[in-house]
Amino acid sequence: MEIWLDRTLTFMFEQKLVMSILLILVFLTIRRLIVRAIRRRAKRRAEDKRHVVNAVKNIVNLAVVIFLLLLWSAEIQHLALSIAAFMVAIVLATREFIQCVTGFVYATSSRMFRVGDWVQVGDYCGEVMESDWFTLTLLEVDMTSYEYSGKTLNLPNNMLMTQVVKNLNFLKRYSSHSFTLVRDQSINVFAIQDELLALAKQHCEHFHEVAQRYNSLIQKRLDVAIAGPDPEVRITTNHLGDTETHIKVFCPTDQVIDIEQKITRDFMRLWYEKKQLLTGAGGKPSVGKS
Repeated sequence: MEIWLDRTLTFMFEQKLVMSILLILVFLTIRRLIVRAIRRRAKRRAEDKRHVVNAVKNIVNLAVVIFLLLLWSAEIQHLALSIAAFMVAIVLATREFIQCVTGFVYATSSRMFRVGDWVQVGDYCGEVMESDWFTLTLLEVDMTSYEYSGKTLNLPNNMLMTQVVKNLNFLKRYSSHSFTLVRDQSINVFAIQDELLALAKQHCEHFHEVAQRYNSLIQKRLDVAIAGPDPEVRITTNHLGDTETHIKVFCPTDQVIDIEQKITRDFMRLWYEKKQLLTGAGGKPSVGKS
């Protein structure tokens, strides 16, 4: 008896397609007989048994599904694993596109920037020309001269999720520009610091009031204190022993280069005038003078 049962079970699991068809036929036959018996009995008693018939059909259908799932459980498990592996492969293949769409949604929802703003994404700076689901188009800006380079940058939106994004829109009109002038220690640069600072203020005098209002506006919006609008001059030395003069001015972005050149010209003039005063008639520096 046990041997016959084992052989029957083995046959059932080996011939799953045949057993599936037989199970469906058996359950459909049983359902048909039960429904016919219920309807015949209800007809004799003049009762409405449609809800009973519907319940029987649903129970039999559920039983068929359960038996089929038990019969094909191993195959269904392998199929589920295959589908999962296939979905993972699709996700890995389209990962960049998914990240681009996610980056676009993130930038749009957080109002990170809008068309016309100056932004920095990683090492790339420029003015936002267009933003779509996959790319961010920038008109490159050279942040040393604050001028357009003429290059167009097409950045994938996934960089908005993986790189630091800076909104530089306030620099579009006014910027806090810093530059450094390096000379040897043949003279004491502190002797010309005050005069150089006064000349720098003269070069910035024609826009000082506007710069002051714009500086206050930026501080209110960002809720932080920033340098300006008055120029600053700071003197240090580098590892070679040369003197470094650090100059910072808050000025209109389109005048940055012009003002930098004017201050550099004044510095060179003052530096050479001071050096000539320290030079004797024979062209040698005077000893003990600074």
